[in-house]
Amino acid sequence: MNWHAPQLRSSPRKRGPRAAERGPWIPASAGMNGIARRAFMSLIAGAATTAWPLTARAQQGGMPTIGLLWPADAPPVFPRMESFRQGLRASTFVEGQNVAIELRYAQRGPQQLPELAAELVRSKVDVIFAGGDLAAGVAQQATSTIPIVTITDDIIGAGLIASLSRPGGNVTGVTILAPELSAKRLEILRDIIPGLSRVTALHDPTSGTSQATMAESAARSLNLKLQVLDVKHREDVAPALRAARDSQAQALNVFFSPLLSSLHREIIALAAEYRVPAIYQWREHAEAGGLVSYGPNLAAMWRQSAIITAKVLKGAKPADVPVEQPTKFELVVNERTAKGLGLVIPPAVLLRADEVVE
Repeated sequence: MNWHAPQLRSSPRKRGPRAAERGPWIPASAGMNGIARRAFMSLIAGAATTAWPLTARAQQGGMPTIGLLWPADAPPVFPRMESFRQGLRASTFVEGQNVAIELRYAQRGPQQLPELAAELVRSKVDVIFAGGDLAAGVAQQATSTIPIVTITDDIIGAGLIASLSRPGGNVTGVTILAPELSAKRLEILRDIIPGLSRVTALHDPTSGTSQATMAESAARSLNLKLQVLDVKHREDVAPALRAARDSQAQALNVFFSPLLSSLHREIIALAAEYRVPAIYQWREHAEAGGLVSYGPNLAAMWRQSAIITAKVLKGAKPADVPVEQPTKFELVVNERTAKGLGLVIPPAVLLRADEVVE
């Protein structure tokens, strides 16, 4: 099974000491439901939608402003903001010196996003950086003129752009192809857990249906029974893990979403308590105690998103800035967690791993 490829098409390739083979690229899937309009149109109806040009702001003596829209109930955790600032610095923008960042996150839940997006529009920020399909869709509904840069799981499936090479509207950024990766992680679980037959997936319904749809298709081909449980709020994590345990799930597949990523510590702790092996999107989650992770490099995704944001601040139009995709995926295995679960990681998996936490 080919698990490994280079990281970003615009970035130099780096291989770890346990790097796996390079695998074929899988195109992004379509079919994710669009963002519902009626739920929040009344909240943004009064918001100004005129962009504030960088040149006009500079002429008035102010520095350009990035409005960061984050759908979780707490600010982005390491390494997100640190990596974003690194990408800006690499593009000559230093926060507090020649660029400002206005962070808005959904303390009251995703339903607060339209209100926060409207705030950023009224503030006349120069560009909006949105984390995830939901936040990007809400921002796009709030303004058709302020540029939007985003990291999404399935940017075409979410209906945010016309094509990867020429987005065509006011949205561009990085898409991480979460549906394909969510399916691929089932194969990794099968290779790690002997006799695997029942898997539970944690799913954020605000991220659309494409991850669940592709994972269900992969489960059928692998002869696995897949149970998909929705997690909409922090309070849903414990009941979902209890349901996985009660259904005798042999493994847990945590789908990608900013919300689920922000809850990774709770998920890792409960998975350990209920002795359910779990696979995650980001290496940071395996390093924090999760059994295994498989996905692109989180820090690299945020750095590259910042570089794209800087291009827009310097005058590039999102319609003409191609959406980038990761081409390298990292496999990280936590052997300490495996021993605690009574699992022996097969040597073939360890050989493919970029990092083994011992």
